[in-house]
Amino acid sequence: MNENKKLKEIEEIYEKISPFEFKNELIKVAKKELDGSKRSLLDAGRGNPNWTASTPRQAFFTFGQFAVLETQRVWQEGDLAGMPHQKGIYNRFKEFADENINAPGMELLINIIEYGINKKGFDPDSYVYELADGIIGDNYPFPDRMLTHTESIVHDYLVKEMCSGDISDGNFDIFAVEGATAAMCYIFDSLKANELLCKGDKIAIMTPVFTPYLEIPNIPRYSLDIIQIKAEEYSANGTPSWRVPQSELDKLKDTTIKALFIVNPGNPSSVALTDKSKHSLIKIVNEDNPNLIIISDDVYGTFVPNFRSLMADLPYNTIGVYSFSKYFGVTGYRLGTIALQKINVLDDLIKNLPSDKKELIRSRYKDLCTDCENIPFIDRIVADSRQVALNHTAGLSTPQQIQMAFFCAFALLDTDNNYKNLTINICRRRKQLLFDGLGAELKDDPYSAYYYTEFNILEWAKISFGSDFADYLKNNYSLVHILYHLAKDCSVILLSGSGFDDSEWSLRVSLANLDDREYYRIGKIMRNLMIDLISRWQESENSTKISS
Repeated sequence: MNENKKLKEIEEIYEKISPFEFKNELIKVAKKELDGSKRSLLDAGRGNPNWTASTPRQAFFTFGQFAVLETQRVWQEGDLAGMPHQKGIYNRFKEFADENINAPGMELLINIIEYGINKKGFDPDSYVYELADGIIGDNYPFPDRMLTHTESIVHDYLVKEMCSGDISDGNFDIFAVEGATAAMCYIFDSLKANELLCKGDKIAIMTPVFTPYLEIPNIPRYSLDIIQIKAEEYSANGTPSWRVPQSELDKLKDTTIKALFIVNPGNPSSVALTDKSKHSLIKIVNEDNPNLIIISDDVYGTFVPNFRSLMADLPYNTIGVYSFSKYFGVTGYRLGTIALQKINVLDDLIKNLPSDKKELIRSRYKDLCTDCENIPFIDRIVADSRQVALNHTAGLSTPQQIQMAFFCAFALLDTDNNYKNLTINICRRRKQLLFDGLGAELKDDPYSAYYYTEFNILEWAKISFGSDFADYLKNNYSLVHILYHLAKDCSVILLSGSGFDDSEWSLRVSLANLDDREYYRIGKIMRNLMIDLISRWQESENSTKISS
């Protein structure tokens, strides 16, 4: 196909589909050019990390062997076994540990068991039985919202990572779900089912933001009116910022705005709310909009030292959403949580609904219990996740919950934050390598997670090569042209920022999913592309001078 024709096709679909779908089109272009080429595809478009937490996985699989032996102890007939029994299971685990002391992950596994007993005060047999029965997966999840001991461990982990370790901030009920994406789907559905968000209602979204948060409210099922709270790309002195100005936060004083959706730290910006912005938001909620519902997706919080979520700073108003996918490298496991303080605005708003709406809601949940009006909102989410009628089969699969517990206990036992510091340093190191390749200066930002970098090509061209070239680039090319040639000629895949409701010339580079050296290569490739465009610009300038 003629290159100009293909570029024209790419340009035509650019603004019609999400940046993730557009990325797939660029991958098709890149792969066609890879046939017979020695180049490798450098896909920095998606944020799937290329690291995994190995030790808690080893502990998980070693404990799985113990659990299988427990089933065979009860009943073994060929390939068939029974179900674990609780009585004496802790002592049998100790025997197993002594006999298999050199098994992978055994040291951590022993510490996880002893942590629950000595630190949490769990009954030994009850605790080990929950882990064994859960990892075997032979029973429906019970309680359906989350297994009891598992919830307690995950609660402590969320306090450590989302509440800067301040136990006074933690009094959450937790629903274990299939990642943050499932959490958002469930929350939207339950807000609608409980008449807390109705068609045409105003919601605020902090932008730029992960694209589904912009897309879901526009689905006809919801048809919500979106008010954007826009972060500034640059500060007054021209340095990358992603700070939310007071004028934007002040929009939330409008009490007709019923909910605020925020990814914190942001995606694609990878920058957390500053203390100043949080204090302003807290003041606005407390003084101007006390019934504001806040949904905070904090998946990248672990990459910011001393991070505090809004679920800690505005606990009455905030639903905390967390995914384990990025930190532990478990996107395929689908592990996430919804956390809500026991006393919260959602339960109070439901109690104060008009009688006709209460009756409508009562008819939805009437088969769950005799006192359906007092069902907590988080338990309504559980029921709604199974269309209420199938509530008895609700809940995240128990093996997933046990792996979640192992990850959380691993992090809690790591009091020196060795694993945490490893992941933080990976992202920071890669961003430095990217900027080294670009020939650009990297300035530290204490609020940045460094998981992504949002990179404005036009601003970089202006700083590195001058305003005249930046004007030429803007007037003669588009970001689509840059993305296309990076894919076709260099096999580099990046995401456009405009799909995240960011500026027209911004790119999102994931710093998580390629080897370190590849980020320097990407930087050099982008710089060489600019140098090639400078040559074309200079040729056109010379041609203009000759003709005149």
